[in-house]
Amino acid sequence: MTGGILHDAAGYDFMMWLLHFGREYRFRADAIELASLVPGESVLDVGCGTGTLAIAAKRKVGKAGTVYGIDASREMLARARAKAKKQRADVAFENAAAEALPFPDARFDVVVSTIMLHHLPRKIRLEAAREIRRVLKPDGRVAIVDFQDSGKRGFFGHVRRHRHGHVKIDDMLALLDEAGLNVTQSGPFRKPNLYFVLAIKRTAAPDRS
Repeated sequence: MTGGILHDAAGYDFMMWLLHFGREYRFRADAIELASLVPGESVLDVGCGTGTLAIAAKRKVGKAGTVYGIDASREMLARARAKAKKQRADVAFENAAAEALPFPDARFDVVVSTIMLHHLPRKIRLEAAREIRRVLKPDGRVAIVDFQDSGKRGFFGHVRRHRHGHVKIDDMLALLDEAGLNVTQSGPFRKPNLYFVLAIKRTAAPDRS
């Protein structure tokens, strides 16, 4: 993997708490609502970090649903597994890179990713988007929330100093289209400099020639 990998799991949780003023649970709940999860669906959380979103997704899809979380950081996954065990949430966490997902084609109904893609340079983002498309079922959905590079400074700019590269929403929309995903909706998400993108898998694979 080429990109930023966070290894300080406790520090990550503190950063998220700080970023959301102690209301990260509300951010995760809104992200779950954005993804429109329903009981029985299969869900993949790409760049799951310490597992908060994946655990919330499992509560939403219920016993009949399945949730996997992948992350490139073993430290993050160790904390995620501890959280899931404590909350008795049946979530499978695997150490993997976003651009090389260890799942068969058409495995998931929904893929979610929150505050992760900005760590990756554009070439790897595109590879990750293509992998997301590959593991989605026909008409499968994608819900992404990330930082928008607005050029502004201030509190959110300082919090984002850990990131690798820049994310502009127009570039993200173009990247998803190039990967074979149809964007259905996008816009601001809850706080300044955060945005969301919803997309579905196109039936025909994109031409890579």
